[in-house]
Amino acid sequence: QVQLVESGGGLVQAGGSLRLSCAASGFTFSSFTMGWFRQAPGKEREFVAAISRGGRYTIYADSVKGRFTIFRDNAKNLVYLQMNSLKPEDTAVYYCAASGRISPTYSSDNYLYWGQGTQVTVSS
Repeated sequence: QVQLVESGGGLVQAGGSLRLSCAASGFTFSSFTMGWFRQAPGKEREFVAAISRGGRYTIYADSVKGRFTIFRDNAKNLVYLQMNSLKPEDTAVYYCAASGRISPTYSSDNYLYWGQGTQVTVSS
């Protein structure tokens, strides 16, 4: 069955870095656009970043542009989110998701498969 399993979350001080990984199985990974979303306590889930099937095209939320980088390894069925210069407002549960859209997309409605999430906590 389809599985997306996130890892790499944890507690980090402001200004620090984390790299999240998402391992995909049960579908043809290279045929899907991949995205990262996050949800902070008491807030709605929001888009973070997405990457095209081949990895050439990426899009980012304005709040993370220049600090976060999304990339993927289709040979290993992995998608990553490198997070640098972390801020307390980046604290959230981070989810990876897979979309059948050809191009990276911001809307969560366009994502078919979702992982369970990994907690990222940034202390001030």
